Amino acid sequence: MIRGHKQRQMLTSNLSKVKPAFRTKGNVTGNFGAPKRTKEAYNAGIGVTSVKVVNITKQEDYLKRLYSAFENTKDEKLKQFIYTEIKKIMIQRGEW
Repeated sequence: MIRGHKQRQMLTSNLSKVKPAFRTKGNVTGNFGAPKRTKEAYNAGIGVTSVKVVNITKQEDYLKRLYSAFENTKDEKLKQFIYTEIKKIMIQRGEW
């Protein structure tokens, strides 16, 4: 009789009736504990500078620098990067 009582007790356990609470309390982080930022916060400083003159390298000068770097480096990863950059520019110009 005791054995049957234990079996009945196992079948009617309260553990299956406990519902997990939804995460509706506290800060919504999703950023490893830091407060979540909006898109505006990330983009607030883009394009803002206190410099009076901004120099932008022309594509032709950049291409010359890439060729020079390609000839002077022995690092294979750097050569691969330079090659892909040169290829992108040449494809963009229709010269590849």
